[in-house]
Amino acid sequence: MWAWGCVERVATGLLGAHGGGRWNTAVAVGVTAAAGIALVAIIVTSRRGGIKSPWRRRRRKAPLTAPEWRDLFTPEGKLQDGGVKLLKKVRGGGIEPSIRAQVWPFLLGVYSLDSSEAERDAVKAQNRNGYLLLRKHCLRRSAYSIEESKQITDKTARDNHDGSTSPKQGEESGISSVESDEIAEKPCIAEHHMAEEETPVNTEQEVQDDTSETNPEHIKDKHSSSSSSSSSEESETSDVTHEEAPHKDVPAVHHSSVEDDQESIPRYSTTGGNMENDIELSKAARPVKSTKTIEDFETWQRIIRLDAVRANDEWVSYSPSQAVVSKEKAIESAKVVCLKDCEHLEPHRIHHASRLVAVLEAYAIYDPEIGYCQGMSDLLAPLLAVLEEDDEAFWCFAGFMRKARHNFRLDEAGIRRQLNMVARIIKYKDFRLFRHLEMLEAADCFFVYRMVVVMFRRELTFEQALCLWEVMWADQAANRAGIAKSSWQKLLLGSPPTDDLLLYAIAASVLQKRKLIIESYSSMDEIIRDCNSMAGQLDIWKLLDDAHDLVVTLHDRI
Repeated sequence: MWAWGCVERVATGLLGAHGGGRWNTAVAVGVTAAAGIALVAIIVTSRRGGIKSPWRRRRRKAPLTAPEWRDLFTPEGKLQDGGVKLLKKVRGGGIEPSIRAQVWPFLLGVYSLDSSEAERDAVKAQNRNGYLLLRKHCLRRSAYSIEESKQITDKTARDNHDGSTSPKQGEESGISSVESDEIAEKPCIAEHHMAEEETPVNTEQEVQDDTSETNPEHIKDKHSSSSSSSSSEESETSDVTHEEAPHKDVPAVHHSSVEDDQESIPRYSTTGGNMENDIELSKAARPVKSTKTIEDFETWQRIIRLDAVRANDEWVSYSPSQAVVSKEKAIESAKVVCLKDCEHLEPHRIHHASRLVAVLEAYAIYDPEIGYCQGMSDLLAPLLAVLEEDDEAFWCFAGFMRKARHNFRLDEAGIRRQLNMVARIIKYKDFRLFRHLEMLEAADCFFVYRMVVVMFRRELTFEQALCLWEVMWADQAANRAGIAKSSWQKLLLGSPPTDDLLLYAIAASVLQKRKLIIESYSSMDEIIRDCNSMAGQLDIWKLLDDAHDLVVTLHDRI
C-alpha cells in the first residue's frame, strides 16, 4: 500500500540518520503507529463518510418511549442538551404512538427545542386564539355558511310570522373545543358577507379526480381544478405588521392591518420557522405576496369538501377515541363546518371529514398564496389521527407545510427542483441506470412525482409514513436549531442531518429496483405503474439506511 510504504521510508530514514540507537527505534515505532492510526482514519472516512448509519439493522434503536420522553426534561420543563438526545432518539427509531402528540410540536417547530413549560403554555394559548380567528374568518367568507344563514333567517321570519318562537341557536358542537364559538357567528354571516362582496361567485369550475392529480401525465394542468397559487407578484396596498414569535422555531405569525371586525387574523410569513433553510429554492419558488378573491376561497372550499368526504379511514386503528365517535357528535361537527352530502358515511368518517374541512379551510386563509390543492389532505389526515385538538393539528400542519408548501405552487418551481435533485442523485450513484432512464425518456424522474408531492404517503403504509416523516422532521429540526454544524455534533446525532432526506429516500427506492428497471422495463409508463404499486412492499429502515449512504457520499456534490 502506498501509505504504508511512506511509513517504512520515514522510519528507515530516521534510523539511518542517527545510527539506530534505542531512541531512534522508539521514534520509528512512534511514527509507524501514528501513521497507522492516520491510515485507518483515512479508510474509515472514505467509507460511508466516516459515520455509520443509525438505521442499519444492528444499530437500529427502539422508538422513543414515554418514560424516556419524561426523562429528557429538566425540572424547569426544558429539554436537556438543547434537544440533541431527543433528535438522536427519534432519528434512530421513531416515536412510540402514545406520545406522538406531545413530541411532534417540537419536531415541527411549534415549540422551540430550548423552550420552558411556561413559554410553551403561552405559545399554546396564542396559537389557540389565532386558530379561532381563522375559523371565524372562514365562516364569514363561506358561501356554505351564507346559504345556511339565509335558510335560518327565512325560517325564523316564517316562524315569527306564524307566532312561533325562534329555533335555538348556538348549540355546542362536538368537533373540537376550539370550534364551539363558531356556530354563534352564523346568523350574522350573511349580512357581513353581503356588505363585502360586490362581484358574483363562479362555482362552476370543474374538479379533477385526485388520481389524476398526482399522475405525471397531468403535471401541466394539475392545479387547474384547485387554483392553488399565483406565480405573478402582486403588490398589496395595505401595510403589514409583524408579531414577534416567542421562539425562533415557532412559525412566525403575521397580522393584516386591515382588521375584520376589529380582529386581526394570522398570516403565513416567510420569516421564522424553517423557511430560513430553503435557500436552495429559486427566487421563483419563494412565496410572493398575493391577493386572493372570494371566488378563490369558494373554489378551495368546494374541492376541500370533495376530498374530505372521499378520505379513507386507514387511520382508525391509530386513533381509537376518534373511531368511536357517536352519530350525534359526528352530525353536529359536520354542521359546524357546513359539510353536507356525507350522511352515507360512518360516524367516524363524518367526524374526520369535518375536521379536515375545518383545518384546511383555516390554512387556505392563513396561506392564501397556496390556498388548497389536492394532495394536501393526504398530508393532514395522519396529523388529525394523532392530534385530537384542531388548533394543535393546524399549527403542526402549518409547520409541516413550511417545507411542503412548495409542492403545491402553480409555477411548480419547487417540484422541478426536487425532481432534478432526485435525477442527479441517481446519475452520480448509478450512471448506467441513469443512461437507461434517458433511453426511456424518463431521466427527468417524473415517475416519482407522486412520491415527492405527498411525501411517500401513498407508497408506504400508515405507520411507515409516520416513521419516515418523524425522521425527516427530526433532520429538519436539527438544521433549524443549528445542531450538527460541527463534526462532533454530527457524530453525536449518528449521521449527517439534511433537509432533503425525503429526496434521498426516493432515489434509494428507485436504485433498489435498478435491475428490474434496466432488464425488464421499456417505457416510463411501466416504471410509473411499478412506483404506484409500492405500497406495503418497502422496508422503511432499509430505505433510510440506503438513503444515509447516498447522503454521506453525494451530499456535497449535489
